[in-house]
Amino acid sequence: MKFFYIIFFFLLVSISSQAQNIRVFSELTKEPIFGVAIYNIDKSESVFTNFRGEADLSRFSDIETIYFKHLSHVLKKITKLQLGNSNKVYLSSNTQGLVEIVISASKFEQNKKDIPQNIVSVNSASIQFSNPQTSADLLENTGKVYVQKSQLGGGSPMIRGFSTNRLLITVDGVRMNNAIFRGGNLQNVIAIDPFSIQSTEVTLGSGSVIYGSDAIGGVMSYYTQKPKLSYSDSLLFESNIVGRYASASDEKTGHFDFNLGYKKWAFVTNGSFTSFGDLKMGTNGPNDYLRPEFVLTNDTGDVIVKNDNPLVQKFSGYDQLNVMQKARYEPYKNLSFDLGLYYTRTSNIPRYDRLIRYRDDVLRSAEWNYGPQVWFMSNLQITKLSSNSNLYDKIKATLAYQNFQESRLDRDFQSTTRNVREESVDAYSFNLDLEKILSPKTQFFYGLEYVYNKVKSDGKEEDISSNISVASVSRYPDGASWQSAAIYSSIKYKPHSKFVFQSGLRFNHVVSKANFEENNVFLNLPFESSKNTAGALTGTAGIRWSPNRTIQWKLNASSAFRAPNIDDIGKVFDSEPGSVVVPNENLKPEYAYGGELGLVLDFDKRVVLDMSTYYTYLDNALVRRDYSLNGNTEIVYDGELSNVQAIQNASKAWIYGFEIGLKAVLTNRMYLTSQYNIIGGTEEEDETEVPIRHVAPNFGNTHLIWLSKSLKLDLFANYNNELSFNQLAPSEVEKDYIYALDANGDPYSPSWYTLNFRAQYQISNSMTFTASLENITDQRYKTYSSGIAAAGKNYILSLKYSL
Repeated sequence: MKFFYIIFFFLLVSISSQAQNIRVFSELTKEPIFGVAIYNIDKSESVFTNFRGEADLSRFSDIETIYFKHLSHVLKKITKLQLGNSNKVYLSSNTQGLVEIVISASKFEQNKKDIPQNIVSVNSASIQFSNPQTSADLLENTGKVYVQKSQLGGGSPMIRGFSTNRLLITVDGVRMNNAIFRGGNLQNVIAIDPFSIQSTEVTLGSGSVIYGSDAIGGVMSYYTQKPKLSYSDSLLFESNIVGRYASASDEKTGHFDFNLGYKKWAFVTNGSFTSFGDLKMGTNGPNDYLRPEFVLTNDTGDVIVKNDNPLVQKFSGYDQLNVMQKARYEPYKNLSFDLGLYYTRTSNIPRYDRLIRYRDDVLRSAEWNYGPQVWFMSNLQITKLSSNSNLYDKIKATLAYQNFQESRLDRDFQSTTRNVREESVDAYSFNLDLEKILSPKTQFFYGLEYVYNKVKSDGKEEDISSNISVASVSRYPDGASWQSAAIYSSIKYKPHSKFVFQSGLRFNHVVSKANFEENNVFLNLPFESSKNTAGALTGTAGIRWSPNRTIQWKLNASSAFRAPNIDDIGKVFDSEPGSVVVPNENLKPEYAYGGELGLVLDFDKRVVLDMSTYYTYLDNALVRRDYSLNGNTEIVYDGELSNVQAIQNASKAWIYGFEIGLKAVLTNRMYLTSQYNIIGGTEEEDETEVPIRHVAPNFGNTHLIWLSKSLKLDLFANYNNELSFNQLAPSEVEKDYIYALDANGDPYSPSWYTLNFRAQYQISNSMTFTASLENITDQRYKTYSSGIAAAGKNYILSLKYSL
């Protein structure tokens, strides 16, 4: 009889082992975690959790140690015996993936579900899979950010109808926007190395309460790799080497990074070099985008040469170097000192949209380059995450210095005069951010910020035949300064898990100073200097309400502002053929007032619909309009009689939109995601309403993803609606040379689509291969307002080796 009991016991153990399904949850959010790798010590056995966080542990023995590993959570190890009768495993979140935890809303970690605003987060695993060539492409891959490119070395994000200096960029919590961020398309985001990024958060809509001026349409927050400590006496060493090639631009990229971690000290070093050749466009699309000829300069001068392959966009290639060094010192738990050094330098970047302009049926420019773009930042952060102080529980101080260098070099066809304008900005900033838990239901965030920018600007004309230079008007008043001081606060009230209220206020004081004496030699302005002072009070309030597990409502209202900077007050440049922008000292801040309503429908994690609608009113908008200088509406600039314009508080704008996202789990290995964005808006011009320049066409994407233990496949489409001639902003109509022409010969932006396929294969624990075939049908298209056509059929191959 005893024998049968023993047999029966072992049968029960065997059956229970074969059927031992467990679910893995986040300790913080109590949500199931997809894609957790579960394996034994020698990795001879492994499984992954599905979209419900489920996995079968029957292949593991009762006594062997099982490891639970996920990018955004702390590694956990346990045996089946220790699990006992429980079928649930909880993992602690870390800051690596930031899938469910976001920082940008308050400068401290918060549960993403508690925030009324719409924040898109992208972790390092997603970045590695999408394999973006620049940080602008990384944003575009989210499906919620539209990207314009004037040249291959470009990428100007558009978010909810706003762009350039109405959007804010931060790197590791430091404001990147400076005093010369312009209203035209901006390319600064490509200075951030996508290989160094640990996570990215995009706040859709106003972020002025936390970030101040410029954060009208959204905030793009990049967080780079953090040095990892070993927390033991042994050295923690991790290293990655990446090589990548892309066929459409003949891109060749090399990257390395390594981490040295000790008990209290850690260091991470990161370096990347990329070489881009001339970009090749697709074969199927408007002939208006072709490059039939180009200017070549030889010993006899400038000549126009027929392009043997009009699909190749001569000249568009450039090189870029990125280096980052970070150090971390953690003398004891919850106190850390982080130092970061960042350096980016490009070669000359040909401004392709200027190289394709014609004048009297002849190419206008022999050369038009952005000179080497240089960005340097040093950033010191001191963070204490626990305190007995009555004033705060957490505190973070950030001190940063940045230097930006940029230049513009252009020369007309068969001219010996090269116009050179060089700019440099020194930017200093200090932030103090604090968090205090007032009660179990209430958190209070507050802080202060000071920013100081100093602008250096120089202009000259070079004779390329004699190498003699003479001074000319500079782009900005040399020695101009811009400074901002602010205090801000935010409170979060969460009476229970179904309801969160969050509100905040910020007061900002901004002062700009400029001296025009040097430029008045050329311009004869009616003033020698200017001082612009602006004060702004902005606020936000929002709720998140989840009446049940299926429905989540979000409602948010906010105000935002942008104070005039040196680019607005003091710039001199040719805004378009035949027009020149001159300084205007009489400017005030522009204000935006907006609201957003969001609804998430979650059907047991198998189908999730995420919808939101928004409306923004922009008052006192800073726009470029016709102007007079000393009574003259035309002046000679760079040898050409040009219409005078200036930045003015001369408009109002109304922007609205609707966004819908879908995630549907088809099987345990396959799911579908889709995103679509509808945007509209008008602005006031000459007492009429006209389309707004930075309102992108309706756009979206759809992904069908399949994955297994070592293979991930993604078949996806990107698509974009047409903007007809009547839907183009007046300033875009004037740039007909970058657009296709409709049946009436008028410029318009055609609709387009691309079909794409991407695969990632884990060859071994240390080697990953990623391959993409983009634009399979070889479409010839341009994203809206872009001067350069997008890549045609493009093969991208990447190999990563990790130690």
